[in-house]
Amino acid sequence: MKTGIRIIQIAFTYIGTVVGAGFATGQEIIQFFTRFGKWGALTILLATILFIWLGTKMMLLSRRISARSYEDLNKHLFGPKAGSVISIIMLLILIGVNSVMLAGAGSVFMEHLGMHYQTGLLITIVGTFFLLKHGMNAIMQLNSIVVPLMLSLSVVLILNTAKLPTADRFLSLPADSHWSVVWLSPIIYTAFNLVLAQAVLVPLGSKTESAAAVKWGGIAGGIGVGLMLLSAHIAISAHMPGIRQYEIPMGSIASHLGTAVHLIYVILIFLEIFSTFVADLYGVTLQLQQHISISPRLITASVLFICFLLSQIGFSSLLSVLYPLFGCLAIVWVVKLMLKSG
Repeated sequence: MKTGIRIIQIAFTYIGTVVGAGFATGQEIIQFFTRFGKWGALTILLATILFIWLGTKMMLLSRRISARSYEDLNKHLFGPKAGSVISIIMLLILIGVNSVMLAGAGSVFMEHLGMHYQTGLLITIVGTFFLLKHGMNAIMQLNSIVVPLMLSLSVVLILNTAKLPTADRFLSLPADSHWSVVWLSPIIYTAFNLVLAQAVLVPLGSKTESAAAVKWGGIAGGIGVGLMLLSAHIAISAHMPGIRQYEIPMGSIASHLGTAVHLIYVILIFLEIFSTFVADLYGVTLQLQQHISISPRLITASVLFICFLLSQIGFSSLLSVLYPLFGCLAIVWVVKLMLKSG
């Protein structure tokens, strides 16, 4: 029973870490899958296989070497010197993408809750700061609540989409991109998200006593990510191309389900962004603690302030520029993980 609960917690934490601002809002789905039309579903299948394989391998490897943070894993993969350099790059990536997460929270408040953009930023920052003092347990408990609700609403969304005359559009949408771009996209997407997820999955795997729990939790989490990707892709495809005009495409789709469901979905989008933001900040703090001899709370506050400044640029502009760039850099890391034995 204890192992079963741990498997579920690991799976939900995996899903909640990957389902961040771009995923939960729909922006990532469009950028990496839906724009490839009829090939989108197959590229999602490839991404799901990679999430299952590499996410599980990352956690098991972290457990075997007793990694304190993602820096320890990087040193194991690349060697001490190169691993330190890679960790610095990862730190910059995490700070940049956390800024995207924060900007996404501001967009949710502004576009769907009728509140000021800065209000969303401040609520997210304050909530993160106080939640992080409870560490990994708080992250797992948060995801154990949010992820099942998001999975349930994904089912509602896909059932509603099935009633539309455009429900099968994901099978026929044209793809103008070259085949090499189409099939490279899910690899970049998976690489990028695993690089971010290592901030949480490394300490999660390292601190889990049962190897079986890590293994099956990783498998279940990878499958869950794939199912959520597919349901979002089908729903977005049914509303293409008009849906591309929205900052929060999934929130706009949910508005067709009624006011109450729309409000619940928008709140859940924020909570998914929030849970990923908290998890990433936790990983960054752990990594910086290995080099800076100051209070972890002061480290967290400093990183939050930097993210706040960067989030003023806006959500979509950050997402479209940073995600593909960081994804390409992450491919090197993922290839190294693929080739590493054990």
